[in-house]
Amino acid sequence: MQRHIMLPVEEVDISAVRYRPEPVKAPRLAGFMLKLFVWLIETPVIGPLIIYTVKQQNRFKQMLHDTVIPEKPMFKPEFPSQDPETGVSVLDQEAVPSARVQSVLEYLVPYGTTSQSTNGAQNMPLYWTIRDYAHAYRSGSVTPSIVAERVILVIEEWNKKHPSMPWLVSFSAEEVRRQSAASTRRFEEGKPLSILDGIFMPIKDDIDCLPYPTKDGTTWLHEVRAVNQDAVSVAKLRACGVIFIGKANLHELGLGTSGSNPNYGTPRNPHSIDRYTGGSSSGPAAIVASGLCPAAIGTDGGGSVRIPSSLCGIVGLKTTYGRTDMTGYVLCTELLASVSVFPSPALLCYFTQSVGKADAANAVVMHG
Repeated sequence: MQRHIMLPVEEVDISAVRYRPEPVKAPRLAGFMLKLFVWLIETPVIGPLIIYTVKQQNRFKQMLHDTVIPEKPMFKPEFPSQDPETGVSVLDQEAVPSARVQSVLEYLVPYGTTSQSTNGAQNMPLYWTIRDYAHAYRSGSVTPSIVAERVILVIEEWNKKHPSMPWLVSFSAEEVRRQSAASTRRFEEGKPLSILDGIFMPIKDDIDCLPYPTKDGTTWLHEVRAVNQDAVSVAKLRACGVIFIGKANLHELGLGTSGSNPNYGTPRNPHSIDRYTGGSSSGPAAIVASGLCPAAIGTDGGGSVRIPSSLCGIVGLKTTYGRTDMTGYVLCTELLASVSVFPSPALLCYFTQSVGKADAANAVVMHG
C-alpha cells in the first residue's frame, strides 16, 4: 500500500496548502436515539464493536499507519524567541500587580479623549468599561457598594425569570457586598489599590477563587478537589482590588463548544436568548455581553474563549502559551503536558465592544 510521506515543516509552502476534508461516515443523532447510542457505546461488548466499526469505515488506523511525519511528536507548543520590538516597553516581571497596572497607564491617552458609544439623550455608554468605572468611583458619582447592589439585583432577578439566565455556578450576595464595602472604604480613604479597584468580574468555574468551590460545571468535582487558595491570576487581580461576583457557568468540564450545561442550566446569548453563547466559557461571555461586568476571566484550550466571544459580539484574548501561570486551574499545564493531547489553556479576558486600550493593557499586564 502506498504511504503518504509528509514534507518537513520548513519545506511546506503554507500559501499553497489546501485543506481537503475526508468523507466521514458517522451517525447523526439527537434526542432518544442519541441516548440509546450512548447507552450502547457504554455496553461492554457492543460498545467496542461499534467503535471498531466506525474506525474501520473511516480508515482511522490506515491513515495513521500509512502517513509518515518526519518531525518528532511535539507535546507542547514551541516557538522561537523573538528580538525585542521597537516601541514596546517590557514590564518588570517581579513588580507587584498594582505597580504593573500603573506603569501601563502612563502609556495611554487620557480618559475621555477616545470616542465611545452613547445611549441617546442620557449620553451614557452602552457598556461601561474599566476606565468608566474607575472615573466614576474617583469622581464620587458612584461607589462600588452601590454598583454591587445593582449587580446582585440583576443576577437574582434573572435567576427567577423563565427562561432563566444561569450565569453563575456559585454566587454569594453577602460575599459580593463584603468585597464591595472594602473597596468603597478604600476610595473614601483616598487609597484605591489600582485602576482595577472596584471592578466587578466573574471567574470561570475551572479556576480557583475563594471562598467558592471549583466544580468545573460538574456536580461532583468539588467533593474530590478542595480549594485552599486563589489561583495565581485571581490572587493578582484581588491584589489590585477586583471584586469577584462568583464562579461563572461553563460547558461541563470545558469539553464542548456550545456552552450547554445540564447541571446548572445553559447561559443564553444576551443578544438573542434563543441562541447559544458558544463555549466552553459561556458564563463569562454572557455576563460581559449583557453589560453586567466590563471584563471576565475564562480559559481556552481549543477556542473556549474565542468561540463564545465571537458568538456574543465581544472580544476574547487568548494569551500566549506559557505567558500565564496556570497554578490553581483544573487543567494545569503539567497535566496537559503529560496527557499530550490538548494544548495548554490560557488565561482569557473578555472585553465589551467599547473597551479601549487601557482595559486590554491592564488585563495583559496582570497575568504574566
